[in-house]
Amino acid sequence: MSAGELIQPKAAADADTPRQWGLLLLLLIANSTMLAVYMGVGSVLLPTQIASIDPAHKVTILGIIGGVSAIFATAFNPIAGALSDRSGKRNPWILGGAFVSCAGLVFLGTVRTALLLGIGWCLVQATMNTYQAAVTAIVPDRVPLARRGTASALVGLALPIGGTLGVLIATRTADSLSTGYLILGVMVSAAAALLSFHFRDVPRQQTAPEVSRQDKIAAFLSALAHHDFRWAFIGRALLVLGYFSVVGYQLYILDDHIALPKGMQPTDAMAILTPVSMVAMAVSTIVGGLLSDRWNRRKVFVGVSAALAGLVTVIPVISPTWPGMLVFSILNGLAFGCFMAVDTALVTMVLPNAEDAARDMGVLNIANAGPQIIAPFVASAIVTTMGGYSSLFLAGGVLALLGALAILPIRGVR
Repeated sequence: MSAGELIQPKAAADADTPRQWGLLLLLLIANSTMLAVYMGVGSVLLPTQIASIDPAHKVTILGIIGGVSAIFATAFNPIAGALSDRSGKRNPWILGGAFVSCAGLVFLGTVRTALLLGIGWCLVQATMNTYQAAVTAIVPDRVPLARRGTASALVGLALPIGGTLGVLIATRTADSLSTGYLILGVMVSAAAALLSFHFRDVPRQQTAPEVSRQDKIAAFLSALAHHDFRWAFIGRALLVLGYFSVVGYQLYILDDHIALPKGMQPTDAMAILTPVSMVAMAVSTIVGGLLSDRWNRRKVFVGVSAALAGLVTVIPVISPTWPGMLVFSILNGLAFGCFMAVDTALVTMVLPNAEDAARDMGVLNIANAGPQIIAPFVASAIVTTMGGYSSLFLAGGVLALLGALAILPIRGVR
């Protein structure tokens, strides 16, 4: 029996009520502020701070800090998800993760060395992924199967909304980094409080029998033994690896590779490219999610969008210009938005067990965080030894195309 079938009866009762839509709205806010932190810090504040500390070695330092911090993200997401499942509660993990992250962001605004910067960002990654694991589990907990595509599309708007907001805040506070970090920390804390205080934890039945500690450890990654879940994991991991290999270095790409119009600074370009990409992402998120529900098709949307994400990476290689980056950003936004919205719906339909929803979604989130361990190191090596940013774009494209192929073996979802 699938996870959706197990939780369907309870969730269906509230499928179209104002309260259900209120929950989705607060989930949108919670995810938007989370992604504002990830995008604002990761794309602008962190690279800017590194460049001011050691401009000569900025590519290498960003790769090391990005890779090491992603290890913390990868570890804490499934661990926090499993603990959240075991406790039967989501809100304490949401609130705790957000408040400690806020403290970590404030700390980042005070440091002046690469070592302390790395330590602070590792703390934020760990606590934000604790927050993320609990928030992510609310959809399979409380949203009916028939509305997963719509719910995922609405929640998926968090990426364009949060990404745009985070980058705009970061670019406007690039000359006062401590202010930018503080604003982002307060935002995510406020969102966590709103969600937790308006939607109290729903008691969750623990139907699974007690097992030994050894069996629990063995079962931790057991979802990957499930055929469809495993291929969904692989497809997500490849697409995310390709995407973040490029996006993680966008500020440096604009500084060192793209011919910007006279007088335009890289942070100014980021402030334009990000909203353009995110608007495209928002459109494809809504359209992809709604059409996947209407046609009851997930794989075709996920596969085609991943393939498009791979193909468009040739544009900045052929045309390393400002117009070329604008076209790339629009098409890449369309592709990535549709993929993430519909793929999230697809994944909730191949979860092996509802009782382990947060744990298994946490395992899947390794496909989000895990590639970010590899991406900074790989991207840094490609840029410094294999021909610069053109080679980086092409490598990201190949990975996205492989991600599209990985969707084909999934059997349980059309």
